Amino acid sequence: MSVEPETRREGLADFLARPLMETIWRRRTHRVSRGADVPAGSMSYRSPHQPLPLTELEEAVLIALTGCSGLTMPDRPFEDPRNGDPIMAKPNLNMTGRTAGSPDNAQGTHFFMINDTGTYFLKKLEPAPGLPFDADTLVERARRAKIQVLPHRLDVAEGMRDFPAYLDSNRFLSNLPGTTVFLPVVDLSHQYINALMYLLTQPEGARPALVDDRNFYQPAGVRKWVRNGFLNADLKLPLGALGPMRTQIEADLLVQNMMLAADAMGLGAWIHASIHPQIMLGDPKFSRAYGRMLGFDFVTPRFRPADILRWHVPLPKYATLRSHPVGLRAGGEHLIKAACPPNHASMEAAVESVVRAKFGPGGIYGDPKTFARIYKDDFGQRYLAEAREYDQRVIDCVRDICVYIHATHGRFPAHADAIHVPGIWLQTHHVESEYYERFFTNGTTDAHARHAARWHA
Repeated sequence: MSVEPETRREGLADFLARPLMETIWRRRTHRVSRGADVPAGSMSYRSPHQPLPLTELEEAVLIALTGCSGLTMPDRPFEDPRNGDPIMAKPNLNMTGRTAGSPDNAQGTHFFMINDTGTYFLKKLEPAPGLPFDADTLVERARRAKIQVLPHRLDVAEGMRDFPAYLDSNRFLSNLPGTTVFLPVVDLSHQYINALMYLLTQPEGARPALVDDRNFYQPAGVRKWVRNGFLNADLKLPLGALGPMRTQIEADLLVQNMMLAADAMGLGAWIHASIHPQIMLGDPKFSRAYGRMLGFDFVTPRFRPADILRWHVPLPKYATLRSHPVGLRAGGEHLIKAACPPNHASMEAAVESVVRAKFGPGGIYGDPKTFARIYKDDFGQRYLAEAREYDQRVIDCVRDICVYIHATHGRFPAHADAIHVPGIWLQTHHVESEYYERFFTNGTTDAHARHAARWHA
C-alpha cells in the first residue's frame, strides 16, 4: 500500500503546518458541498460539478481524530489536604488518552462514518507510537478501524427527508453524495455506574442519599444506607438531576476537534442535526416506517400501571415510548455493549463487570506495565500501591441503586438512555468554491483555495 507522493508531501504537510489559532479564528461553517445546488431566490446557485468524495487519506486524517492518542496521566491528589484522609484517586475507566477530554476518561463515544461506499463503525485501535501523521500509517490504521455495518449510505428512503427524519433546510444539503459524515453515539451505561461510585466516595456526611424523582422521590434503593449512616439523609440528590452524568460532553468536544481539522485541511465542515436519533438507530417506534437503519438492539420495558404516573405512559400499547438502545452487533459480534440486561444476566452482574474491568485480573489498575509507561522511575508502582480503590461499601451501595433502577423502571438507566445519541453529526466535503466566491466576502480561507493543488495533485 502506498499513497501518492505528491499528496503525501503537499497536502498533509500543509495541514500539519497550519497554525492552530489561525484555524480557530477563521473557522466557519461551509454547508455547500461540491456538486450541490442552492435554491435561494436571487442568490440561487446550480453547480456545474459532479460530487467529489474525500480521498482515503483525507478521511484517514479525520478517522485518526476519533481514536486513542497515547496514555493519560492520573495527576490527582491521593489525600485530603485538610486532614490527610485517603481520597479516591482511581476513577478512570480507561488509561488510554484521546484527542478530547472525557469525564473519568470514560471514552464512551463511538463513531460511525458514512460515505458513498457504505456506513462504517470505527473501532478504537491501540494508540500508535509517537505521532502517526505520515500518509501510509494514517491510511493503514483507518482501514483497520473501519467495520462496515451497511453496504450503502445511511439514510431514509427517497421522499422521506421531511420531519421527523430531517430538520428544515438541513435535508437539502445534509448527507449528500460525495460527502463523508461522522456520527457520534455515546455509551453512558459504564460511566453511569462508575460515576455513581465516584459520587459516593465523598467524605463522611457529604455522601448524598439518592432519591427517585420518577417514583415520588422515594429512596432509590438506599434505605439501608441511610439508616446505617453511610449516606446523609439530609443531602438528597434526585436521579433525574444526574442526567447522563456529563458523559455526553466528550462527543461534542471530539466533533469540534474534527471540524477544526477539516477546516485546516481546506475541506468544508458542518456540525448540524442528524437524522432523528431514534429513527437512525432503529427504534421500534419508527422501524415500521423507516426500517431497521443501523439496527441497534432495543429494550422496551414491560408496561406497569405505575408507569401512568411515573412516565405518563397511558396504556400498554404505548410501552415503546420508553424503549432505549442497549447495543449494536455485526456478524454476531458486539460492537457496542451497554452495561445492563440483556447484555448481562442482572444489574448485579453489570456492576460487577465494571468493577472487574477496573480492579480485577487484567483490569486497568491491575496492569503495572501501563503505569510504568505513564510514570518515570518507580512512580507507577507507587501510584498503584498508594492510590485508594473503592471501599466495598461504595460498590455495594451502588449495586443496590442500580438494581433498584432496573427493578423499578424495567431498564437501566431509567432517567437517561443506556446509549445516548447527541443528535448531531459532522459532515465533511469538498467545498463548492465558486458558490462562496460569488456570494460571500472572505467565504473561504487560503487552505480551501490551496486544497485541490495540495491534496489532489
